[in-house]
Formats: sequence, C-alpha cells, structure tokens
Amino acid sequence: HCANTPPPPPPPRMPCVCKTGILSVLQIQVIEDDRANKSSEPFTTGVKGQTPPLVTTNFQVKDQGNASPRFIRCTAYNIPCTADMAKQSQVPLAAVIKPLAMLPPDETRPYIVDHGEAGPIRCNRCKAYMCPYMQFIEGGRRFQCGFCSCVTDVPPHYFQHLDHTGKRVDCCDRPELSLGSYEFVATVDYCKNNKLPQPPSFIFFIDVSYNAVKSGMVNIVCQELKTLLDYLPRENPEADSVVRVGFVTYNKVLHFYNVKSSLAQPQMMVVSDVSDMFLPLLDGFLVDVNDSRMVIESLLDQIPEMFADTRETETVFGPVIQAGLEALKAADCAGKLFLFHSSLPIAEAPGKLKNREDKKLVGTDKEKSLFQPQSGFYSNLSKECVAQGCCVDLFLFPNQYVDVATLGVVPVSTGGSVYKYTYFQAEMDRERFLNDLRRDVQKPMGFDAVMRVRTSTGIRATDFFGSFFMSNTTDVELAGLDCDKTVAVEFRHDDKLSEDTGALMQCAVLYTSCSGQRRLRVHNMAVNCCSQLADLYRNCETDTIINFFSKYAYRSLLNTPTKTVRDTLVNQCAQILACYRKNCASPSSAGQLILPECMKLLPVYLNCVLKSDVLQPGADVSVDDRAYLRQLLSSMDVSESHVFFYPRLLPLLDGGSLPMAVRNSEERLSKGGVYLLETGLYLFLWVGANAQQELLSNIFGTPTFSQIDPNMTSLPELDNPFSQRLREIIDSFRSQRSRYMKLMVVKQEDKAELIFKHFLCEDKSACGGASYVDFLCHMHKEIRQLLS
Repeated sequence: HCANTPPPPPPPRMPCVCKTGILSVLQIQVIEDDRANKSSEPFTTGVKGQTPPLVTTNFQVKDQGNASPRFIRCTAYNIPCTADMAKQSQVPLAAVIKPLAMLPPDETRPYIVDHGEAGPIRCNRCKAYMCPYMQFIEGGRRFQCGFCSCVTDVPPHYFQHLDHTGKRVDCCDRPELSLGSYEFVATVDYCKNNKLPQPPSFIFFIDVSYNAVKSGMVNIVCQELKTLLDYLPRENPEADSVVRVGFVTYNKVLHFYNVKSSLAQPQMMVVSDVSDMFLPLLDGFLVDVNDSRMVIESLLDQIPEMFADTRETETVFGPVIQAGLEALKAADCAGKLFLFHSSLPIAEAPGKLKNREDKKLVGTDKEKSLFQPQSGFYSNLSKECVAQGCCVDLFLFPNQYVDVATLGVVPVSTGGSVYKYTYFQAEMDRERFLNDLRRDVQKPMGFDAVMRVRTSTGIRATDFFGSFFMSNTTDVELAGLDCDKTVAVEFRHDDKLSEDTGALMQCAVLYTSCSGQRRLRVHNMAVNCCSQLADLYRNCETDTIINFFSKYAYRSLLNTPTKTVRDTLVNQCAQILACYRKNCASPSSAGQLILPECMKLLPVYLNCVLKSDVLQPGADVSVDDRAYLRQLLSSMDVSESHVFFYPRLLPLLDGGSLPMAVRNSEERLSKGGVYLLETGLYLFLWVGANAQQELLSNIFGTPTFSQIDPNMTSLPELDNPFSQRLREIIDSFRSQRSRYMKLMVVKQEDKAELIFKHFLCEDKSACGGASYVDFLCHMHKEIRQLLS
C-alpha cells in the first residue's frame, strides 16, 4: 500500500509484514525515512487532506488555506463517510489543536484583520467566521457557508466583484479568504459586559513557611523577580509591558504589600482571618513595574530577611487563590497568579487538606479515588476563577505528599500549569526552576479565552481534553491560554459525509491579548472523506492517535480501574489492526503480523503508554508523581507526547553532525560508549565503564571513568569541538521543549542507572511492563482472536 498521496509522492511501500521481532528495528527507520522524504520541500497546506510530516521531522510550512500542523494535527486526514465505517475501523477521529502555538522565525505569524466597528463577517445561521471555504454567489453579493450551506448577504463595505472562476478579485489580499489561520480584532460585542477589557495583571504569591525558606526557594524567587519584571509579556518588543504586578507572602496567614510608587518603603498588611478572605488595600497593590521599581526591589530584598528565622511550618492554599481572585475582581481585569508553594495545606482554612496517601489502594478498584480531588471546594473555586479570567500557575517544592491531585485542580481548570521540584535543593535544582519560571512569565499568552469548534454537516465535536473548564457542551473556557497548551477534540458522525465535499472544521478562540486587546484567532482545516477503509488507513497519523489515546486513557483513570483502562487500550488497538488485516491487506499466512504503512509504530508506542508511570507505576513512583504526570499530559502537544512516551537515545560519536538515534533498548548500549537520552522532562548522559579516554577528556575534562562526578548538572565548558558540539545539542534539545530538562550524568553500574533504565521503553520494565517484542506477540494473538 502506498504511503501518503500528496505531491511529490514517496516511492510506494509494501505493507509492513513481519515475523515477530523483525519489526523492532523500525522506529528509527520510520523517522529517518520521513526526514529524508519530507524535510527538503516546504509543506504547503493548499491541498486538502494531506498528511503532514512527522513531528520528528524539521520542515517549513507555507499556509495556503489550511491551518499549519503546528496549530492542528489530526488523527486521520481522510475520514470515513459513515458512522458504521468509523465504528468498524475503531480509528479515533480527533484533532489536537494548539491555538497560540509559536512559529519558527522563517514562518509568518497569523495576520491581524480589522473590520472596524462592523466586526468579523459571519454566517447568519451557524455563526462560522469568514474563511476560504465560503462560496461567493450572485456576483459577490451573497455567500454560501461551507459549514451549514446557509446563504448570507455580504455587507456593502465588504462587497467585491468575482473573477471568471467565481473567486473574489481581492481573494489573495485578504488573509481570511486565502489562509488557514488568521486573527480578527474583536469589537465591543465580543467583550465581557460589553466593555473593552483592561490589560491583565500578574500576582506573585510566595510561601514563606519554614520549608520554603529553608530550601532556599524564597531567596531564589525574590532575587529572580527583580530581573524578571523587565521581561513581562508584551506584543511589541520595543514597548514597555502594560501588565501590572502585585505581591503577597503567606504561611497560615496572608501578608499583602502596598508598593505604591510614592512610598519610600513597602507597607505590609496582614490578613489573619483566612476563613473570609478579603483584599485589605486597593490603591498600591497592583502597580506598574516602572513606576514602582524602587519600592518593589526594596520589598524583594526584605522578604527573605523578614522570614529568615520563621518557625511557622503550616500553610494555607485555598485562601491564597481567593485573595488573587478578589484582587483581579477589584481591578476589573483578567490575569495570572503565580503560586510558589511547599507543603500540604493543613492549617485551619477553607480548602484545608488531609494526608490521604495510601499505597495499599494502588492496583485496586479504589485506586481511582487517589486521582480525584479530596472535596468539591477547589472545583467550585475554579469556576469562579474562570468567570473572572484568573489563571493559576503552581510551582510546587514538596518534600513529602502534597496531594497534587487536589492542588492541581485550579491550575488545570483555568488553563494554567503545575511545575514540581521534589526535594528541591538550591544548588542542584536552581537552574531548572529559574528557566521554567522565566519562560512561564515571558511566554505569549491570552486571557479570558473561549474556544469553539464548528464543523461541516455530518460530523460534530463531542468531547474535549485539556486544561480548561466547560459550563456547557460547546464552549471551552480558558482563564489563560498560552503558546504551549493544546486542546484535543474528538469528532463523531451525526450524518453521512460525501467524498465530493470532504469535511471542514473551524476552531475560533476569543481572547484578550497581553496588551489588553480583544481578538479572535481562527484556524481552519479541511480533510477528505472516504468510502473505502484502505483510504482511511493510508492517511492516519500515529503520533496524534497516541496523543489522543493517552489523554483519553489518563482521563478515564478518574472513574475506571487502571487495569480496565489498559485492557481497553489494547483492545481498541487490536481492533484497528484486525480491521486493516481483514479488509485491506492481501491474504497471507496467519503467522504474519500485518500493519498499515502509517501505523507501523502503533504497537511500539502503545506499549510505551501502557508502561508509563501513570498506568503501570513502579514501587518508587509516588501517587503525587502520577497525578502530576496525568495533569501534565492533558494539555501536551504531539511532539512533546512523542518524546515523553518514546524517549530519544543518541550515541555520542566524535563527529560534527547530530548522530542518528538508536533503538531505545539496553542492548543498544555499548560499554565503550557515551549516550544522551532525552525524555522531554530530563536529559541523561549515560557513560559506559569502558568509554574511551579521549571521549571522556573531551566531555568531562578527565580521562578516567572513576573521576567523573555523577552529581554534576551541567557539563564543563571545554575548549574542544566535541565539548562545544555536545553542549550545542543539549541547548538545542532544551529549546525545543516547554520545560527545562535537567541534565543527569549516569555512570554504568551506578545506582542512578535504575532511573535511566526505566526510560529504555523497548525493554521489559521492572514493574512488569512487557518488552516490545513480547507485546508484539501479545498484539498478534489478540488480532488473531478477533479475526477468528
């Protein structure tokens, strides 16, 4: 069966047929083939339904009418015409959408279209926004909607004549008629209470309890904020940011600070009645950084000294978020709360938690309770935050159980993020924390956002996955939406589709920019429809399918036993492959496992999902770790989930170019080599016991294995090409990820090697996860059973 059909087509490939075990060499090969075939030419989006290059391929995108794969990736680009056919194949119909994705420097940012007071042109019936799929008729006086076929009059100010092909003569000059992605300036009708929004505010809440001070966290945060305040988000790099800032410290009471520019010194106001949170000051709490710089710097110098000798170990958490919410309400703006928090909030207060960690529940039917929040308090608080456009980012520094499942509810429901630095040590973890914090403060984001996905007749969006809140079945509400967040959307048929027209979707996000402008970002995508299963199986995207399956599975853990979740995944995957075998593959002996060309890697990746810490934890994986990873994955994009489930392993050779990755298995490690492993959250440098002296000298500055310090978290800057190249590779890997990857040096036979081996996902895992070859045999058996 041929690979994808878009021009220029790669040479046709035979379906992947294998006796068990032969297939295991393929993962690297598939990635390298895609790079060879698809990285040289730009990927142009003008042709409907073409599968994009893999996320592991470096490629340039030219928008010619469909959204770039950096904004939208689909599980299938040729979808079944009927619900029965979709059900038969079991291939999920879904899109992973990253509305505010950052684009590389050689690609154009979405243009901003301003239609003035009249606002964007929309279909009268379904309210879809003007896009390349609207058909102009009657000489350009009306247009027919590509989504619902309703005919709408063109407003006089938007009228333009048509050429001999029926296209408007200004088509190429208008982004909304010629491109897949663009933005509209929203009018006052699109704003809360019909008034234009204020610029957003950032409020920093610093835990000053004993653990937070002792670990060095308070000192590091206060020092860093002094410089970080110069890098608040702005749209024009030349101008000052209009984001205002405020500061609070807390343990079991809250200390608010007046940093008004006219003051010589900051003033502290303490609120000790945390059961009924209020804002003790209005004027001087949220300020412009440039006006109040002296007072703010003085405050940040004083905080570590003020609490240096604290003995207070207890903290509150709920009232902290309530305080931020009240401040944003009083200022009538949206914004983001940055919480730096260290321990389980056991002090008497709303949202107080108890330690409920119970290892005995793991693996039982009651395990799901560990992933659910302790009470409804934080869910209700989330709802209030979303209504105000109050997004929460949580930086955790725990030394023991803190109940991430509950503390993460507000961040996850408001479009925020959770960062976790377990056993935080200033000298070891400072670099990772500060890089995460810098990126988190600076990154482009929108506030008070609502996203809606419209589709053409025949399919509709039925389910959504990610960090957001929904109060009805159609609107995805995000108090904050940053450039890293994705929303996965599942589609189902509600009618037949036709091969002639294909299917359309339009994702529209209404949001407030960091300069306070209300905008609409629109992404459009057209895919083909097919009546033959072979066409579906020829146009799938395995990485996106795995991203969707893992989100679906991780969410199911909230109400389904873990074993059932894993069995369901295996079963659905077996059904996908059995349907292909039965309907699309040429007859062959039962001893062969036959996989579609674009799903050759489905079994290896699915096995990685099944063995992940969330679904099959080792004895040393805490409940908090699993809750954290479950939340983290919920809004991950396809390139991040790819390396999260199948880390990349590179042998480091004396050569200039980036080495080719090898299979992720211990048998690929040679005692004489050094290897770099990237997991998306960590980087490991594995050093073989017999590594060449020259190699060790070039990397570590010492020729002997025994002298390498396993505690180093950064490589020495040595004056040789190899050292320089390796540090460049590490920097380049880090720049591709949304979180800073800490480097860990692992010497062969060292105790840290167990952690490293945990990520060699083709091998049998210590907690019983199958090796890739064993899983292939199991998969093959399941498929044979389904077929018989």
